[in-house]
Amino acid sequence: MGVKVKGSVFAEGLRRAGLRECLGGGITRHALADAAEALIAYAWLNGYVALDECVAVMGKTVDAVEGLSALLATVKKKVTFP
Repeated sequence: MGVKVKGSVFAEGLRRAGLRECLGGGITRHALADAAEALIAYAWLNGYVALDECVAVMGKTVDAVEGLSALLATVKKKVTFP
C-alpha cells in the first residue's frame, strides 16, 4: 500500500533540485507537484532510473522533501531531452 504525499512536498522538492527555473512563471504549487511526479515517472518508465535506485536515493535522506529533492536532482542529471 502506498503513502499519499502532499503536493507541497513535491513542489518544494522540485524547487530545491533546481528545476523550478525550467518551468514558466505563474504556475501553481499543484501544477509544480504534477510536473515533479511526471518527471519521476518519465525517468522511471524510460529506464533513466530504476525503482531500486529511487528507493536508495530517498532512503538516504531524513525527510520527504529532502528525499524528493535528491531524487529529482538524480533524474535531472540522467534525463536528456531532444
